[in-house]
Amino acid sequence: MTKNLDLNGLQSIADNYDLFYIDLWGVVHNGVNLHEKAIAVLNELLKKKKMLVLLTNAPRPNKTVQNFLEKMGMDKVLRDHVFTSGEAALNYLKKSYLSKKFYHIGPPRDFDLFYLFEKNKCEDISDSEYLLCTGLFDDHDKDLEFYKDLLEKHITKKMICTNPDLIVDRGEVRELCAGSVAMVFEKMGGEVVYFGKPHPEVYNQSIDNKNKKILAIGDNLNTDIRGANLLNYDSLLISNGIHRNEIKNKGIQDVSKEYEAIVNFIQSDLKW
Repeated sequence: MTKNLDLNGLQSIADNYDLFYIDLWGVVHNGVNLHEKAIAVLNELLKKKKMLVLLTNAPRPNKTVQNFLEKMGMDKVLRDHVFTSGEAALNYLKKSYLSKKFYHIGPPRDFDLFYLFEKNKCEDISDSEYLLCTGLFDDHDKDLEFYKDLLEKHITKKMICTNPDLIVDRGEVRELCAGSVAMVFEKMGGEVVYFGKPHPEVYNQSIDNKNKKILAIGDNLNTDIRGANLLNYDSLLISNGIHRNEIKNKGIQDVSKEYEAIVNFIQSDLKW
């Protein structure tokens, strides 16, 4: 049974945990503005000497996201806790793919991910040895059929996906993410290596999490909550995020069953 924390807040359970994995987009900010109550939670956790990771499926290095959060007004003491799916992917690429030619699927704002090996970027997909998917092209950001046509002759190549999210809400606008393209590629028979929640690598790279009592907080059942379930962490779903309409219409119990997710706690917005 999912326990609602709207009345008593996160403070009612915080002492039960050593480490908090907290999603950024949809929990701490909406892509446009920081959520002040969520920022207050982060500061309270630090006061209590709790370990925390601001774990995000952003397909860019830690530094790029930290700069983005600085512009939003987040203090450095909090920004230092950021770890991205892009950083996890970059660590992997530096070990195994540094000299291989790749074709990038995604917008120019993600170029920071491969600045170390940008010379290996191919303009023609036919010349590439692997596919690096960080998102959708700006001029094809709603049309998944375009990617079927682009990829149909290249399903023997491995795709590295640096953001498993299918969708994200930027303010009031819903956008497709890299995970949507990767899903198309998989359905066509292609192989995808994912970096980011719910896959364990990003959790394990971000911090020493051995022998810790852990709570994972996020608004996405497919990534934040599924990741917690796979790793046997407790989970807190923020219900005013991606799934707000589903939860409003069906209730958390039915939505949890639909996504085959175990949700230990629920809260409308993250607050202390």
